[in-house]
Amino acid sequence: MTLKFILLAVFGIAMAHLEGVVVVYLRKAIGILDSDSNKEAVNQINPWYLKVEMTREAATIIMLAVIAYLTGTSWVEKGIFFLWTFAFWDLFYYLSLFILIKWPPSLNTIDVLFLIPKPWIAPVWFPIGVSSLTIIVIAILYLFRIIP
Repeated sequence: MTLKFILLAVFGIAMAHLEGVVVVYLRKAIGILDSDSNKEAVNQINPWYLKVEMTREAATIIMLAVIAYLTGTSWVEKGIFFLWTFAFWDLFYYLSLFILIKWPPSLNTIDVLFLIPKPWIAPVWFPIGVSSLTIIVIAILYLFRIIP
């Protein structure tokens, strides 16, 4: 089980970097400055491209769900694996962006977390905090054998 948690974390980190690279290219292609808040950027993007971006977000969630489904043996385990992998993906997505383009410039920077079903807007510290807490709680539950 420990190996599954490690491999799912590695998968989430790799997927985060891939998504970070895609976002760097998207930002450059549509002219979003690296220090800009993504909240304003959503208003500048052609609505058709926003729909395309929504399909990328949906694909991300599907990939996370499929890997959790394939690795978990029960529905509870599948849910835990989904949350675990999602948390690593989300946390390392921001780390990847920061390493690549020094974005976000601060944890208070406003970001568009998801576009589905409508834009979710929050400071960057919020998803980082939720993801970090998710990883910590699942790790503690696993270490104390509360989850098998």
